[in-house]
Amino acid sequence: MLNSSLLSIIEEAGIAVLTLTEGLEKDEFLSSRLTRAETLRQVKVICDTALSLPLQAQATLAEVDWPGWHTVARELGSDRAAEQEALWFAVRSLVPATLMWLRVYRKNQPQVFECKPYL
Repeated sequence: MLNSSLLSIIEEAGIAVLTLTEGLEKDEFLSSRLTRAETLRQVKVICDTALSLPLQAQATLAEVDWPGWHTVARELGSDRAAEQEALWFAVRSLVPATLMWLRVYRKNQPQVFECKPYL
């Protein structure tokens, strides 16, 4: 049940990131204080959740770039230029790829996403 909940959090935050940044170019995104701040918050949610996902779950979902999420997490809160690059990389690369792979896994391995209570 824990894995299912964590994966749902990642999906919801990822969808929020895509919604917030749809149609924006890099300069436009980086100059938009409110959009950038909320996107940063959502990306941090994904990073924190990815770091909380057990290694066994990460191995089961091996196509997701978990090391990329760990790298982005490290860069957030660093110097401004590094943070902006990490954030833009997450927006344009990691989030779409992660959501795509989670959809594939949900179809091919639905048991990973099932909410079953522990007995």
